[in-house]
Amino acid sequence: MALDIAFDNSYARLPDRFFVRQKPVPVAEPGLIAVNDALARRLGLDPAALAAPEGVAMLSGNAVPEGAAPLAQAYAGHQFGGWVPQLGDGRAILMGEVVAPDGARFDIQLKGAGQTPFSRRGDGRAWIGPVIREYIVSEAMAALGVPTTRALAAVTTGEPVWRESALPGAVLARVAASHVRVGTFQFFAARQDAEALKLLTEHVINRHYPDADGPLALLDAVVAAQARLLARWMSLGFIHGVMNTDNMAISGETIDYGPCAFMDAYHPAKVFSSIDQFGRYAYANQPRIAVWNLAQFASCLLPLMGDEEPAIEAATASINRFPDIYQPEWLRLFRAKIGLATEAEGDDTLIEDLLTLMAEGQADFTRTFRGLADGGARAEFADPTGFDAWAARWTDRVAREDDPKDRMCRANPFVIPRNHQVEAAIQAAVKGDYEPFSRLNDVLSTPFGENPGAAEYALAPTPDEEVRRTFCGT
Repeated sequence: MALDIAFDNSYARLPDRFFVRQKPVPVAEPGLIAVNDALARRLGLDPAALAAPEGVAMLSGNAVPEGAAPLAQAYAGHQFGGWVPQLGDGRAILMGEVVAPDGARFDIQLKGAGQTPFSRRGDGRAWIGPVIREYIVSEAMAALGVPTTRALAAVTTGEPVWRESALPGAVLARVAASHVRVGTFQFFAARQDAEALKLLTEHVINRHYPDADGPLALLDAVVAAQARLLARWMSLGFIHGVMNTDNMAISGETIDYGPCAFMDAYHPAKVFSSIDQFGRYAYANQPRIAVWNLAQFASCLLPLMGDEEPAIEAATASINRFPDIYQPEWLRLFRAKIGLATEAEGDDTLIEDLLTLMAEGQADFTRTFRGLADGGARAEFADPTGFDAWAARWTDRVAREDDPKDRMCRANPFVIPRNHQVEAAIQAAVKGDYEPFSRLNDVLSTPFGENPGAAEYALAPTPDEEVRRTFCGT
């Protein structure tokens, strides 16, 4: 079956210092794990052709289809606050861009496609664990309505990848509105390459924010997009884990799912990433870190914004608008989570008081909020005394709303990608069993519906199932 991909590669038309042109490194024996049929059709691609041998060859990096322009993108970044002047795609190859039937443009990138000049002594490969994790979590995020990169396909390589031991290798075909990051701008700003910054700014405006009329308007748009994204993360108990500047997409999508996790028991200081030893990227710190990252982005745009002092004042004012966008969006989302559509004084206190009780009682984040709709929230507290007092206040407030139960069911997922379930899918995949992976993806594709057959996926982990640490794939 012929594989036909109509590439139109705008990033590859930028100057060569934006990237290194490079083909993926072929693998020994590619094998298909999954093709995302719905996403393929969204892109105007034939899922059957992707699943056929010619398609699997492309998805693994063994074949470069006509019209592709494979490259590794250059970028820099702050990693855990420390400046690294050159990072770049060390294990990913951007194959090219496609324009979907509705006119939207998307990157197709192969993650785990082999060494590049940016690999920094890494092997450029991915083992099957992080590929399975990113596929599951990114597709769950899409189903939850969160802006995100997507998983088009996953394939095995037939080759081992060495981490602590030999593990099966895999490649993820990732789709994004683009892979331009804050770190992409930092790469050129650090080199005082004003021409490249101007070209990159124009590229991003044309691609993502066509109504922006210059660098300050671009900054305003990115601040707004990130504020709305972070509010959505927080409303779902999602922890990215590695909010480095090279992991913040200018498009406003969630990108680079490494040691990411959804909370089980709620606590604002929750950290899962094994490398985040000091809690820099803890759950409650995420909005603050987003502002810090955006300030780095703003500093890159200053050379394009005219006289230094007025430019700094305008950029600072733009960054300072983050809370003005984030907080109302956070409140809107959490109001819906407790059944409120109208606004009343004290709603923020009512929500914060519930979160405080949840943290004190180690109540499950997802099950508590979903339980407000069906009466099950009280059971999430070992000592429900405090919750009972809160519930009396909430009952009085929610009585003024129309159809709050329906609103809560639409705002609070029944299922999320629980860490222990993701780990179970990974461990099965290591042994060549992809049924748990497929089943979990299927359940997570409709996260708000109470499917009786999916009830086990809504359960919190038992103490021996709980996952307390997650890991990067490199």
